[in-house]
Amino acid sequence: MIFQSFYANSFYLFGILAQTNCKMNTNRPRRNRKSAAIRDMVAETALTVNDLIYPLFITEKENEQTAIPSLPNICRLGKNDLLREVETALQLGIHTFVLFPAVEESKKDRFATYSYASDNFYLNYARSLKEAFPQIVLMSDVAMDPYSSDGHDGLVENGEILNDQTLPILAKMSLAQAQAGYDILGPSDMMDGRVGYIRQALDKEGYTDVSIMSYTAKYASAFYGPFRDALESAPKSGDKKTYQMNPANKRDALIEAELDAAEGADFLMVKPALAYLDIIHLLKEKTNLPITAYNVSGEYAMIHAAAQKGWLDYDSVMMETLLSIKRAGADAILTYFAKDCAAILK
Repeated sequence: MIFQSFYANSFYLFGILAQTNCKMNTNRPRRNRKSAAIRDMVAETALTVNDLIYPLFITEKENEQTAIPSLPNICRLGKNDLLREVETALQLGIHTFVLFPAVEESKKDRFATYSYASDNFYLNYARSLKEAFPQIVLMSDVAMDPYSSDGHDGLVENGEILNDQTLPILAKMSLAQAQAGYDILGPSDMMDGRVGYIRQALDKEGYTDVSIMSYTAKYASAFYGPFRDALESAPKSGDKKTYQMNPANKRDALIEAELDAAEGADFLMVKPALAYLDIIHLLKEKTNLPITAYNVSGEYAMIHAAAQKGWLDYDSVMMETLLSIKRAGADAILTYFAKDCAAILK
């Protein structure tokens, strides 16, 4: 009787489990993955060429093109090659560009005075680009380091980076860039109060339509190495940890975002992107301004290096990387992959 009762109860329990499993199996997520057309139809995230901002390195020698060993397929461009590169990118559908200047050491000083000099090639190239391609969106970089003999983003005195004394220099730089035709200014220096100071200076001179894409959450990252190779702008002493954000911190990003928004920023940027997808998502969820992300040089270089070794498929990993940044919440992505990505999307 005991065994009969055991078997009877077992069959009863198996019957209940079978019914439960049957009910659970009526919902099969794989049905929405069974073909490319269905997968595309239900895709939650779409990456388009409109999401891409193409960073370009420029040099004063108009006919020079110099390879950057740590950034495969990326060169420092003179004016003529820059014009050709922008034209090629436009044919792929890319219409937003950010320029970074590789400045000769002889033009650098403590106060970054060349950054707003009338003969600055960074400003003159912008004028040439806007004249040749008035439809493009041109973004600048606002920081002292490309022009500073100290290699820091702010004014250095006795080994200390001075915050408030840097702001007037950044304002002069910003005004010169606005006058040259830059549509969006990118303060990347991480000095406190610089967004408001720049906004006030622009508005005072009538440049109320010039936008500010603030490097809001710019971390003191080890992923910037190839970029500093490209510009030869590494600090001559010390590091940037007293003004760039601590990679361990998340709440700081919300503090920076609140300040930048209140001071007049039009976009908030997270840099780098891949190791900081949580920060991109956080700012997207907690703020109302468009969020941009910088897929930085080290992130680009390591994918190229792995692909060259045959360890990863370049196209697949590139597209998955950019899609992940978009999925995290980025409205736009600064990326050296821009041309390759646009070619695939096209």
